Amino acid sequence: MSSRNLRRIFRPGQRMSSRVMVRALAAASILLAGCQLAPRHERPVLPTESEFPAAYAGDAALGKAATAIGWRDFFPDPRLKALIELALQRNRDLSVAVSQIDEARGLYHIQRADRLPTIGVKGDASRNRVGSSSISATGAGELPPGTSSITFDSYSVSVGLSAFELDFWGRVRNLSAAARNQYLGTVEAARAFRLSLIRDVASTYLASLEASERIQLAEATVQSRNDGVRIAKRRLDAGVTSALDFHQTETLLTQAETELAALRQTKAQSDNLLAVLVGGPVGSTLPDALPLVQQAGLAAIASGLPSELLNARPDILAAEDRLRASRANIGAARAAFFPSISLTGSFGYASTELSNLVSDDGLTWNFGPSIDLPIFDFGRRRGNLDVAKARENIAVATYERAIQTGFQEVSDALAGRRYLAEQVAAQERGTFAQRQIANLARTRYREGVVDYLQVLDAERNLFAAEQALLQVRRAEAANLVTLYIALGGGATQ
Repeated sequence: MSSRNLRRIFRPGQRMSSRVMVRALAAASILLAGCQLAPRHERPVLPTESEFPAAYAGDAALGKAATAIGWRDFFPDPRLKALIELALQRNRDLSVAVSQIDEARGLYHIQRADRLPTIGVKGDASRNRVGSSSISATGAGELPPGTSSITFDSYSVSVGLSAFELDFWGRVRNLSAAARNQYLGTVEAARAFRLSLIRDVASTYLASLEASERIQLAEATVQSRNDGVRIAKRRLDAGVTSALDFHQTETLLTQAETELAALRQTKAQSDNLLAVLVGGPVGSTLPDALPLVQQAGLAAIASGLPSELLNARPDILAAEDRLRASRANIGAARAAFFPSISLTGSFGYASTELSNLVSDDGLTWNFGPSIDLPIFDFGRRRGNLDVAKARENIAVATYERAIQTGFQEVSDALAGRRYLAEQVAAQERGTFAQRQIANLARTRYREGVVDYLQVLDAERNLFAAEQALLQVRRAEAANLVTLYIALGGGATQ
């Protein structure tokens, strides 16, 4: 509203009767009925490409949308499902996030209550003593002869309206909107944490499962190489082979033993982290786990378009809610430049006798509007407005950054889905070839065609290839989990 209209309503120096005041307030409410001082919310231009890279994204519509797949349907391993269920029930950080929702909801209810008048009932009873000197000082007369004071009772009961602000400028409304959007942002942030918890539990479980299978492989290798050392020792004692062959056999054994110890440490660390994520001991009554080779056989997921992430990822939705809140705070800061108009009033009864308290003679009421317009605040309101605008700029950048992060995470996971599958296939072929080489080397050594150095190299390469195959299988399964979560899957179940 223009300053000219304000001057028409509130003329300096004009004596305002109650009728004039009511007319002024009515005129102001009409003029400001459609006034909105907060910036209009519009989503910034998408700060990413309109499609994911075609080199590895494939057909965006091929498969099922991640948001339409519940996490219980996505994961095939019954043991992993049970662990995720426990984590969603007992994880301490998730409990904090849920409690923060309750906190934000309470703050929103408090702020929303300011938009409605506060009406209270007040009752009062008192006994008063007035001495002769007090009466003489007020000129109220003289006491009867022989009386030095008067004692009397007073009673009152009333219904009152205390300092209710008429929100012509939308200050209270915008503060309520800001609190509401902060609350909604907290809800989305809790959903985002829930998804990250599912991803972390699944990734840690897969790491533990990989370590378990690598330990089994290392233990079998250690057992096999122990047998090889015993055979080499007999051959050395019989003078069939040299000490060099025996010590090379020992080298293979110590290599496997070192790897086994390192894998057991990795398994212990993964299990400890899993216990923290689950929120307590894992227990021994969980279902059996599926082997690592079956963990990647998950549902086909459609990549969709980057614009779909705006409504699918809770972290992006949370950033947008905070942006809405920052814009509502700008409206509240702008409204502070206009007069604050409040109403205060009460209606009730007052009497010196309790028996005739509620009567026409004891009827009392009061009503009064008040206007407050700071003139000299030394830049306080301007500073608050500058702070609100700066926080809006921060919220815009944070929102755009959340979109870019989501785009990157999905793109990385799409690339992993294609290229990790190629790595698994290549590593399977390589492991098969290494197994054939090791078998041939052992056969040729027994026939005396080659020395034991070739057997040593073949055994070492086979062990490394088998370990690498387990690693890349775990990486493929973990990447598919990351893709599922990055596309907003698991938020609805």
